[in-house]
Amino acid sequence: MWTDDFLGLVFPRICSGCGNSLWKHETVLCDACFYHLPRTNFHLLGDNPVNRIFWGRADILSATSFLLFNKGSKVQNMMHALKYKGRKDIGVFLGEEFGKILRSCHPYSMSEIIIPVPLHRKKYLKRGYNQSEQFAIGLSSAMNIPFTTQCLLRKNSSETQTHKSRFLRWQNVKDIFYIKDPDKIAGQKILLVDDVVTTGATLESCISAIAMIPGVVISVATIAYARL
Repeated sequence: MWTDDFLGLVFPRICSGCGNSLWKHETVLCDACFYHLPRTNFHLLGDNPVNRIFWGRADILSATSFLLFNKGSKVQNMMHALKYKGRKDIGVFLGEEFGKILRSCHPYSMSEIIIPVPLHRKKYLKRGYNQSEQFAIGLSSAMNIPFTTQCLLRKNSSETQTHKSRFLRWQNVKDIFYIKDPDKIAGQKILLVDDVVTTGATLESCISAIAMIPGVVISVATIAYARL
């Protein structure tokens, strides 16, 4: 329609990876960027780098990430736009694409509820949304598994984790999460999700809070994995 062409001139649709204009059939990423996404395929490997992060540190069933994160990469462009430029659609899109994979992959397909890592209320109000929640929305849609933001909550805001060592990252987020209404998730298989995992400190703190609930089994999925 002519209105679509007009809106395309006023508000150009651009690829969140390379910045080039999108064709009408493309959403979020152009076909070339989508094809060349650095997929990890960690979900196929029990002994993968994300799983190893939590060995001896947290009681989880399995962990995986969709993409590899490298500085200066298109994945970094997407993550920056998702977190700081209001591009909620990126999180939903990547959640849907990863969800199409995980819905037929054990143990992730056995999950009964998806829980995103929460933001502190002040940061949520400032940003207007939680990027991990957008990822959860996409996963939920593709995997046909409900998600909740009402059980895992953050007590207080923490400093940015950027440029912190592994120990300082852990110290920065230790004991800042808690569970509200634990009976709602008792005995359930939980898929805990976040945007990017590096040292796993934030996720480890979340897992510690969730693991106190009787009968829970926790798996982890993130959009991207960043090597230290």
